[in-house]
Amino acid sequence: MGLTKSEIFTDKQNRLAGMMKALAHPARIAITQHLVKQQACICGDLVEELGLAQATISQHLKELKTVGLIQGNVEGTSVCYCINEKTWEEYRKTFEAFFITYQRVDKDCC
Repeated sequence: MGLTKSEIFTDKQNRLAGMMKALAHPARIAITQHLVKQQACICGDLVEELGLAQATISQHLKELKTVGLIQGNVEGTSVCYCINEKTWEEYRKTFEAFFITYQRVDKDCC
């Protein structure tokens, strides 16, 4: 199995890649969109909303929580998840800075 050779890239490039990887699954996009829309959510609601198995939802929630995009609080036998506003803002600023660097030049390309 090949190595990613992440050490040849800057910390900023590795951080951005990690942020993008955290969102690089349609289920995670759907989960974050639902949490943004609902402002909070109990995991069971996500199973009904997305139509995925509980174990699958739990794995995606774990990935999003690991990178800090969401946070969860235990409420009885359930965990209530919501967007971590501080990390969300960090992602927004980082993606915005990345995409804004492109400036169209008036010449034909491709």
